[in-house]
Amino acid sequence: MKIALVGYGKMGKIIDQIAQSRGHEIVARLAETPTVENLNNPDVVIEFSNPDAAYQNIKNCLELKIPVICGTTGWLEQRSEIEALAVRENTAFLYSSNFSLGINLFFALNKKLAQLMHPFSEEYRVQLEEIHHTHKKDAPSGTAISLAEGVIENSDFTSWKLEKTEGQGLGIFALRKDEVPGTHSVYYRSEVDEIEIKHTAFSRKGFASGAVMAAEWIKGKKGIFNMKDVFGV
Repeated sequence: MKIALVGYGKMGKIIDQIAQSRGHEIVARLAETPTVENLNNPDVVIEFSNPDAAYQNIKNCLELKIPVICGTTGWLEQRSEIEALAVRENTAFLYSSNFSLGINLFFALNKKLAQLMHPFSEEYRVQLEEIHHTHKKDAPSGTAISLAEGVIENSDFTSWKLEKTEGQGLGIFALRKDEVPGTHSVYYRSEVDEIEIKHTAFSRKGFASGAVMAAEWIKGKKGIFNMKDVFGV
């Protein structure tokens, strides 16, 4: 495949290496806004930029009818507009807050545990926690928000909030520590015990590999997708 990388920070460089190791050609490595001139006619765009640039980056690519794999978080207020654009342009868009196989299995486990714990919500208080490197610009992480949404779908909570769980607001502690790729925990605490599930990323390679797999999977498809479609979980 011919792949254009939009956003060429740490993740972009790792995706570059993995894509080439799987036999793909990188036709553009962009730190600037993508255009028809600098994209070089790719089969797919993998977008890992920053929250301020993501919307315009994705919009430009979709308007050129190029499928987009997006891993940038912190811009999702405009997600519905982007998805409508992808449908209108008869192309494909896949967003995920996290592309690793492990975290997508963790998403499924989180939903199942929330279902099991729902009848015992009086006994157990649920709290989420995420830890990332100090360079991460958004808080909470997109992965933490996805986990919170999984709990909310299977509980009486109506929204998530930063810090401590209160009332119908599911709490997320967002911590920043040097060079932590990503650690996410969901725990249910009672007066007598605690149940915790946790995912710890050791490097960014799991995220990058999943993004390349998503790019391979989406070729020839039309519509709106996520990593559940790719991994079948």
